[in-house]
Amino acid sequence: MSKVILVTGGNTGIGFELVKLLAQKPTVEKVYLGARNPKAGGDANSRERSLSNVEFLQIDVTDPASIGAAKEYIEKKDGRLDGLVNNAALGEFDKNQKATEIDIGLLRQVMEANLFGLIQTTVAFISLLRKSPEAAILNVSSELGSNSSQSKSGQFHAVAYNASKAAVNSYTIALAHELKEDGIKVNAATPGYTQTRMTGYNEIARSSKEGAESLAPWVLLDKDGPTGSFFDPHGKEFPW
Repeated sequence: MSKVILVTGGNTGIGFELVKLLAQKPTVEKVYLGARNPKAGGDANSRERSLSNVEFLQIDVTDPASIGAAKEYIEKKDGRLDGLVNNAALGEFDKNQKATEIDIGLLRQVMEANLFGLIQTTVAFISLLRKSPEAAILNVSSELGSNSSQSKSGQFHAVAYNASKAAVNSYTIALAHELKEDGIKVNAATPGYTQTRMTGYNEIARSSKEGAESLAPWVLLDKDGPTGSFFDPHGKEFPW
């Protein structure tokens, strides 16, 4: 079937590369490039004019009114949604995120975008996803959100970001169980350490395109695909 997919945070980095990658798939009818900033989203969309099935959609995951307007737009245009990629997120790695010194305001800001925004976006689009015969939700997570991995290593402990992604993982598990009877596949995946604005485009990291390539399979799942799992950049299950 031809799929209609929405990627939040689609104007830059992994999100932008994922939009381009998905739009070129023969099973994809349309990809909505979701972005909070209309200018940034429009500029990103114009850079890919060769892809006629990419459309910019203004959506701020921290603004319920914006989410509602985006949902109504897709409902009127397409009547359904086959794939939702919750990619929009904040890192704020340039700020102090030590466990003993974390600023509660910073914690709230990151949680608002990475967790609360993800949840209210998902809840808003559930009705459109239920109209698809093979819908999938992909929550873009991080190995930094794996409590199992974090407890066994000396990895970067950025409390606001890590806690938000750990909470996203927990929500993913609950959502997958709840939507199993509807046939909606729900998974989390980490693209790994990737060259993005969030990571300062570190040269030792994987490219944004590589990150997007590791995420795409979990958006294009059919009825027999997995659900309730957390995948690493190589397609293997990763510990929660």
